[in-house]
Amino acid sequence: MNFAFSEEEIRFRSEVDTFVRRELPPDWDERSFYWPAAYGAIAVFEEEHQAFCRAFLRQLGARGWLSLGWPEACGGGGSMMKQAIADDVISYYRAPSGNIATVIGGPTIIFVGSEEMKREFLPPIARGEINFWLGYSEPNAGSDLASLKTTAVSDGDDFIVNGQKIWSSGAHVSDYAWLLARTDPAAGGHRGATLLLVDNNLPGVTIRPIENIVGFHSFNEVFFDDVRVPKRFMVGGLNKGFYNVMVALQFERLVVGIGAFRRILDELVGYVKERYGRKKDRVKNTLARNALASIAIDIEVLYGLYWQNVWMMEQGRVPELEASAMKLFSTELSRKLAGVAVDVLGLPAQLDRGSLYAPLQGRVMAGYLDAVSGPIGAGTSEIQRGIIATRGLGLPRA
Repeated sequence: MNFAFSEEEIRFRSEVDTFVRRELPPDWDERSFYWPAAYGAIAVFEEEHQAFCRAFLRQLGARGWLSLGWPEACGGGGSMMKQAIADDVISYYRAPSGNIATVIGGPTIIFVGSEEMKREFLPPIARGEINFWLGYSEPNAGSDLASLKTTAVSDGDDFIVNGQKIWSSGAHVSDYAWLLARTDPAAGGHRGATLLLVDNNLPGVTIRPIENIVGFHSFNEVFFDDVRVPKRFMVGGLNKGFYNVMVALQFERLVVGIGAFRRILDELVGYVKERYGRKKDRVKNTLARNALASIAIDIEVLYGLYWQNVWMMEQGRVPELEASAMKLFSTELSRKLAGVAVDVLGLPAQLDRGSLYAPLQGRVMAGYLDAVSGPIGAGTSEIQRGIIATRGLGLPRA
């Protein structure tokens, strides 16, 4: 098996790297606190970064880099490998390599959307002009989406949507809700739900902020009161919402910001070299070396899972077990990395961003808090283990 990149892929990687370093603001490291595989400090979900993120994504779109993995027939580049390379490089710099519309919405629309929806939405998504937010979780429906209460009642050519969503990342800076609503209350369970695109500007949509554990406004609660949504904005078939969300989740679980793992490791290694290089710090240096060596091995394992998923998609296959394995491993590694970072940095790791003495601009303290979100979003770690156990190993359900 040949794990080497082709010469074309190496040149492309260099091109992306040069572009990102040229276009990022000089103070980006001081402003971006993204922690790999976590949800609380993603720049595209934060209002203060919107001007830069939207302009940056439009530049990526103009180069065709937001749709590299899409089929050529849908206006894409037909190369999941190049898409993965671009995401790896861009995430290393904690820059936005896409948004919900590009990494989840677009691929799912290609898979299940109508031809009319493809014509209307794929071009602006590929250009980086619109963004979605995920309207799944509700006050009493998170991992158990079968309990959702939001309804979409048929009324002529429209659905009338009523209900509430919560933990809605980036809803306040997005254009459309990627909304799961119940269209057949009598069906119950995982039947009778439909996936819709809902314009944030429609009458009856109310968005209220929720400040997350890191201190950023990325989450929201969103209310729908008699919101009239044209039926042409239905994604996939009527009452097939859970199936379509499962397709979307396979794409979501592939979004791990993998380059950011390498970046944090590089920064911690640099810190240890500078701080514990003297002989009198030999004990601390040994402990730090062992911890960082373990993290380095884990990151290499994660890259193995990453390229396996990429290869499958390059072959036209949708990863399921493999996506769950990578999601599980990456989010648990995110927490381990945060713990190791705190151990290596010691008490200064608790200093917040903006503190004069905070190492790594205070991102370790933020990352330690934020890392708890990874094993929850897009299906908890317990759910991923259940998928692997039942569908992969053939074990009976608990």
